[in-house]
Amino acid sequence: MAARILIVDDEVAIRRLLRNTLERAGYTVAEAMNGREALVQASAHEPDAILLDLGLPDRDGLTLIPMLRKQAKGVILVVSAREATEEKVAALDLGADDYVTKPFDTDELLARLRVALRHHGGSGATPKLVRRGDITIDLDRRLVCRAGEELHLTRKEHDVLAVLARHIGRVVTHERIIAAAWSGEEDPRVEYLRIVIRNLRQKGSVPAEGEMTP
Repeated sequence: MAARILIVDDEVAIRRLLRNTLERAGYTVAEAMNGREALVQASAHEPDAILLDLGLPDRDGLTLIPMLRKQAKGVILVVSAREATEEKVAALDLGADDYVTKPFDTDELLARLRVALRHHGGSGATPKLVRRGDITIDLDRRLVCRAGEELHLTRKEHDVLAVLARHIGRVVTHERIIAAAWSGEEDPRVEYLRIVIRNLRQKGSVPAEGEMTP
């Protein structure tokens, strides 16, 4: 089961960015725009992790941390524009598991979230099921289906597709894919990657151009 993430932020654009990022990574997402809604959502949905902004309209997010810690057993990851060291120390002392400063890199945020969930022992620490259009990719079972029908891929095709699936919606360089999919192998070349990508497209395992491409 995918981990449940609660976003607490009063800025619509930030909530939209976080929701898109998290859902593409395979998480289930709920939202709250202030402290009151955060407490209600935390009690109702028991999130595995809470991404908490400190500048909320109805209360300071720091005062919310111990309240959320009592209600929710999951990870609390502060995502705030406050850069002062004393703010970070205060948040961690009050019970936050980590602190990310805005503006943030989405890859780093996801990595910090995975680490926090893993250390917390969350069952959904690393999302294993990625969906895009009619394509479903089970990263754990190395199973790819399109419209409910399994697609038969080679080991290398699975390796490359897994890298793309973990970075849906973001640019992934050839070097990064090669480093992950050809790890430890001698003389990996961009030409090999292009052949694999071409085969994946022919088999229909990569969505439309721009949705899952290196």
